[in-house]
Amino acid sequence: MRWLAAWVLLVLCACSGASADGPTVRVGSKKFTESVILGDMATQLARSTGARVEHRRELGGTQVLWQALRRGDIDVYPEYTGTLRQELFAGRALPDDEALREALAAEGVRLGVSLGFNDTYALGMKEEEAARLNIRTLSDLRQHPELRLAFSNEFMDRADGWPALRARYGLPQTEVRGLDHDLAYRGLESGALQVTDLYSTDAEIAYYGLRVLEDDLHHFPAYDAVLLYRAELAERAPEVVAALERLEGLVSASEMVALNASAKLQRVPERQVAATFLARELGLAVTVRGESLLLNVWRHTREHLFLVGLSLLGAIVVAVPLGVLVARRPRLGRGVLALAGIIQTVPSLALLVFMIPLLGIGARPAIVALFLYSLLPIIRNTAAGLSGIPPEVRESAEALGLPPGARLRLVELPMAAPSILAGIQTSAVINVGTATLGALIGAGGYGQPILTGIRLDDTALILQGAIPAAGLALLVSGLFGLVERVVVPRGLRL
Repeated sequence: MRWLAAWVLLVLCACSGASADGPTVRVGSKKFTESVILGDMATQLARSTGARVEHRRELGGTQVLWQALRRGDIDVYPEYTGTLRQELFAGRALPDDEALREALAAEGVRLGVSLGFNDTYALGMKEEEAARLNIRTLSDLRQHPELRLAFSNEFMDRADGWPALRARYGLPQTEVRGLDHDLAYRGLESGALQVTDLYSTDAEIAYYGLRVLEDDLHHFPAYDAVLLYRAELAERAPEVVAALERLEGLVSASEMVALNASAKLQRVPERQVAATFLARELGLAVTVRGESLLLNVWRHTREHLFLVGLSLLGAIVVAVPLGVLVARRPRLGRGVLALAGIIQTVPSLALLVFMIPLLGIGARPAIVALFLYSLLPIIRNTAAGLSGIPPEVRESAEALGLPPGARLRLVELPMAAPSILAGIQTSAVINVGTATLGALIGAGGYGQPILTGIRLDDTALILQGAIPAAGLALLVSGLFGLVERVVVPRGLRL
């Protein structure tokens, strides 16, 4: 088991967080433009104090950020009071900000300054469609059960989302789907759906000509934008907390709409949007340096190769011996294959999220998830290759007096090599594609430009991740084909 211990040590060392020379403050943001802009503001303010700061961008939804903050994977991120009350502390009576502060303090978290605007939930539809159907309020939706509704995936399940809204208004609609928030606007424009959830500061409301339906029963609470930070940050970096407090009341709702429009509609990078705002409002001079296309692709390639290479190496080291076990102990082997098969059926995004409470965010949970997904093809092909060896070959090896270990090493594994390599090849190609989801938990790789491109409706950015990922999958497949030609004798090749 020494090889397994060595591999585990390698993973922990390679994926560990910042060293003594690493960042001292980690800012997080959710997977939507406003959160990224606010995260960039916090990053640039914190950096102005001389602190080493890393912005872990687009980390998914509320629960991912909250768990990361509690674990210490990030130190600060922008949040909304309505989300805190309705989602993170659902079912608890928190009538005012003081009660909310106490609830957060019990988790080792502090409620930072209010940024100055309320970004509440709302439902909206195309203006001409709403006028045609005479829909102005959420109550009016009761008269139109035929409407096609689609909401952001988080809104579909959260405590203040669709289930509670449907119960509050007695809505009869049954054709309701979940989808990415940014894709919903395009769905409204194309007519594929008629009603979706909005954030009140979304720039797309005016751009697409949407009518915001009045919340006439006052279902949605106030969603005042705030900064959450770990209590220990005030002791470890008080100058950073003081810098962040300069944002108090600085961003109005109209200003936030304009900032979102700059990023989403005018394609100004979020870092530049944040820097321009801070320079205008606080006189903070920030130089934003952009990376060239080649540097971006190279950085994402390094990150992707790290995720795929380390997880695949670990899977080979573990799965080949398990495949031998399956071939030699069929009864026990059925249990091993069943367990590996169950792991394979767990949706990849769900598996990544399950890893967060155990391993935090970043490369470490992504590598473990990819490792688990790589096991089944290698185990199955190793067992199949060994089981397919003709009995007379085994008998000849025994007649020569070879002990079991020598027979395995000198005869059986070489003959099973084509099947084993095919299993590794399959796992490698699956890994390359699945690793793109690691960007949702801060692991980087080709998934980062894909997620950003979807959010910004930027096809060039999507292709910046999709084309190299496809190319890497083809390269890996070809590489293993070459390895087979070099390693496996011609007569044994598949």
